[in-house]
Amino acid sequence: MTADLKDAAHVLDAATVIELLPVRRPRLLALGEPTHGPDALLEARNDLFRQLVEQEGYRTITVESDCMRGLIVDDYVASGTGTLDEVMARGFSHEWGAFAGNRELVRWMRAHNDGRPASERLRFAGFDGPLEITAAASPRQALSALHGYLAAHIEADLLPCTAETLDRLLGADEQWTNEAAMMDPSQSVGRTSEAMQLRLLADDLSALLDTQLPHLIAVTSRDDLDRARLYARTATGLLRYHHAMADSSPSRMTRLCALRDLMMAANLLALAEQGPALVFAHNSHLQRTRSSMQMWQGPVQWWGAGSIVGAQLAEQYAFVATALGTIREHGVEIPPSDTIEGLLYALPRERFLVNTRQLTAALGGTTPAPRVSPWYGYAPLDPARLATTDGLVFVKEA
Repeated sequence: MTADLKDAAHVLDAATVIELLPVRRPRLLALGEPTHGPDALLEARNDLFRQLVEQEGYRTITVESDCMRGLIVDDYVASGTGTLDEVMARGFSHEWGAFAGNRELVRWMRAHNDGRPASERLRFAGFDGPLEITAAASPRQALSALHGYLAAHIEADLLPCTAETLDRLLGADEQWTNEAAMMDPSQSVGRTSEAMQLRLLADDLSALLDTQLPHLIAVTSRDDLDRARLYARTATGLLRYHHAMADSSPSRMTRLCALRDLMMAANLLALAEQGPALVFAHNSHLQRTRSSMQMWQGPVQWWGAGSIVGAQLAEQYAFVATALGTIREHGVEIPPSDTIEGLLYALPRERFLVNTRQLTAALGGTTPAPRVSPWYGYAPLDPARLATTDGLVFVKEA
């Protein structure tokens, strides 16, 4: 089997990845990761993106970070707005601006764009909602920006409300971002009369944006229109999420996880219209099968962003998962030899691409044992999902 496994392992570069895919340049090429932050994973992503840009004409990368904050990063890489330090501090959610690999990505993109015409510039996007593990953002920024865009370009009597009405209904942002609401639904404001009115107004504003599309295309830039559509998706998505935060039923966490990934999927589908783009996020968000997580109330399962997008884009969505050998600082030691990670760890390479069809053939019908992680922050590869990937990146040491 060792010889067959070696035959399945290839150099990790853009050309080899593209050869594995059913479509040469899919609108979305998703690269998963089994944990967040290790330099080795971010270096592999950065190297692959640079090659995709230089060899395959890719112009966009999108990562699992707040889509509204991502606009700060995009302004910097596209036109040099702000400083690198400011962008890394403000442009990423989940504190991921502190990762050296993310900083290097942003620095390289800005340097690449310097002096190039707009049509050749690289673009950055976050595709997560404005959500953290324990809280969700106020819908103020997205709603106000959407209203402001529409108010600047269409007749005032077409607007369903004034900016002052939105401000009154929104109230203090602190009530929306209250972290206690994650564990106690009664602390959420998502089902107050004000929140219900805001959901209707967000829907009306979004519909107005769509009904005025021919006019708006003519009088505003494509970038401004795309951002307005992002504001609309984010405002409606956040209000929907806050409504679910106030739910006290047993399905509450399933609904919240599903709604988060629905926001991700909507953002990815919007980017696919402009494609091609490299997508980078946790394997669980990008896989084609159902996602699952063990929470305090028990296991939760939902359809993730990758499964939703894959169902709509078919072969125009490609998914390459990543598996790891060790993360010693977190007690993830050399994997058992009867797991997929253990079999790949025995190969004499530090980082490589696996043809999953060849790997499946090399296994000869046997199913490797699932690896068990001693650290909650690392999710091992599920052997049962191997056949649903278009390829597998293996990194020996993180």
